[in-house]
Amino acid sequence: MNQRFGVPERGLLAHRTVSALLSPAELLPGRRRDVDALLAWGRRPSALRVEQLGQRWKLPVLHLEDGLLRSLAKGRGHPPLALMVDDLGVHFDATQPCRLEQRVAEPIGSEQARRARLLQGLWCDLRLSKVNPAKESPTPRQPFVLVVDQSAGDCSIALGLAGPQSFKQMLLEALRDHPDCAVVVKVHPDVIHGRARGHFHRQDLQHPRIHLCADGLHPAALLEQARAVYVVTSQMGFEALLWGRPVHCFGMPFYAGWGLTRDRLPAPARRRTGVGLEALVHAALVAGTRCVDPHQHRPCSIEELMRAIGLQRQMQGSMAMRVEAFGFTPWKQRSLRCFLAGCDVRFRWALSLPGRQAEAVAVWGRRARPRLLRQSQQWHLPVLRVEDGFLRSVGLGADLIDPISWVVDRTGMYYDATAPSDLERVLGQCQWSEAQLQRAAALRRRLVSEALTKYNLSGSLWQRPAAAGRVVLVVGQVESDASIRLGAPGLKSNMALLQAVRRAEPDAFLIYKPHPDVVAGLCRSGAGEQRADEFCDQVITEGSISSLFAQVDALHVLTSLAGFEALLRRVEVHCWGLPFYAGWGLTQDRHHCQRRGRGLSLDGLVHGALIDSPRYVSRHSGWFITPEQAIDELVAWRQAPPARRSLVQTLFRHWGRLRHR
Repeated sequence: MNQRFGVPERGLLAHRTVSALLSPAELLPGRRRDVDALLAWGRRPSALRVEQLGQRWKLPVLHLEDGLLRSLAKGRGHPPLALMVDDLGVHFDATQPCRLEQRVAEPIGSEQARRARLLQGLWCDLRLSKVNPAKESPTPRQPFVLVVDQSAGDCSIALGLAGPQSFKQMLLEALRDHPDCAVVVKVHPDVIHGRARGHFHRQDLQHPRIHLCADGLHPAALLEQARAVYVVTSQMGFEALLWGRPVHCFGMPFYAGWGLTRDRLPAPARRRTGVGLEALVHAALVAGTRCVDPHQHRPCSIEELMRAIGLQRQMQGSMAMRVEAFGFTPWKQRSLRCFLAGCDVRFRWALSLPGRQAEAVAVWGRRARPRLLRQSQQWHLPVLRVEDGFLRSVGLGADLIDPISWVVDRTGMYYDATAPSDLERVLGQCQWSEAQLQRAAALRRRLVSEALTKYNLSGSLWQRPAAAGRVVLVVGQVESDASIRLGAPGLKSNMALLQAVRRAEPDAFLIYKPHPDVVAGLCRSGAGEQRADEFCDQVITEGSISSLFAQVDALHVLTSLAGFEALLRRVEVHCWGLPFYAGWGLTQDRHHCQRRGRGLSLDGLVHGALIDSPRYVSRHSGWFITPEQAIDELVAWRQAPPARRSLVQTLFRHWGRLRHR
């Protein structure tokens, strides 16, 4: 039976994450007595009124506060993804008991201690904090200690038995205790953005060893390298403990008084020394915290949330720069902002040139104008080439279906065999561990079992003729596609390929499948393609290509991704061009690329092409996701009722058909 929570504070229902975090409870707004408990936020004046209401009605009050791992950023667009729930008090209020204190003091089992140690390691490996911007604050070259300021008037200061003078005392002692170190004073982000005042005035910071950190960036590097960390009640003291730093407390935060910190104040009698860090970590991050999956808005474990936020930091940090994008249609612009999250993306007219503030240039595939490339090279600007990933969507890109994966390449593009690419470098140089190859193998098996391909089109199943001997599938492409122009040094048309395969396989039952964009009328068919039935035994236009892989003995392609999808299913693949998966000893190749001489395992190819190379973005949250999560979303997407085409999609489809008649 679900609990019924009364919510007298309207603001608690402003974000849907609150209801998800307390699921499966039922939240009932307003002042009412027919509930199991009342909800209050922290120690706000409104929370005190809720407590009085609870006493009058003899109802318990649950106090909510931001979790210690809150979100990527603050603001309306970033509601908390973790809540601390306490039925006694609030974790930052040392003036009275709270449930967190009791949990810290309770003995924990070996499995709980093990989980806490793993959480500590994961926190540091993923370089997390309460709020998680992509970029990290730079650190001084010389040894330093970290002094953490807070917002003036923060209720955690007074309730943590401290005051404004505590900050001045903290700074003086940091200077005195470490005469050979710089002292980095980290300013609170709210002070930087003008939403609050700090505790230090200009004259307090005149000492030559004091360095001011007022960039509002992530503190991981500072915590990792600091000789010691000085706090009043800031959560960064807890994070410093996770990093193994000595922590000096000038107030009484929830992590002080247990023998883990060097405290300037006597601890409440409720707290005892001798508590291990594992007990504190388990109580704070597991027992007292509820987390929500940012993609599905359902309850999840703290580990899942940590990995989700850690992935955002990793992906955003790898490309945190000002990017000017050229020639992107309005439809692709919204996707580009998601796939380049962490970048300051500015869109420019296709014929313009980058401005002086640009740090990189983004273009679609190989469509960049020579003048733009020359200017970028002259200014030493990296060119980010963007293309569809290998697990794209349920439906065609030419039908304006949003992608779930894109590839962003700094070197070239995976379908261009005339020049190196990031994917080619990964496939040619990476040494994957056994665990990585096992992950790739599991991913491959899942793709095969779910019958996933690039577009995941539905349709009737083709049955292999009972009398057929060797069955061979020839896959057509859009002949104007850049992958043929840049990746097929010999044959360059579908009919030339079909005729060549007929000569190579004279006795085979030959099937030809044209490209779905051509079948849909969204792209022009190749020269003579309407006569394909003269050179094959059957033309198949409908259905997903994945259903054919189990029915055929071999596949022939120019550069089609279908060859890679067939390899995943261990089908014999013949390449008449040089797609990215050719030249590694896995395919029968008609051409040779000197840059590709290394023998690859199938799982190595999968890791490079599906794990290392693409960027995956959730359809639901707009966050980066793993390829495994992308598969989950594609499966659910395919099983859902078909979405009705928007007016723009309908008009675009009609225009495409008219244009290519």
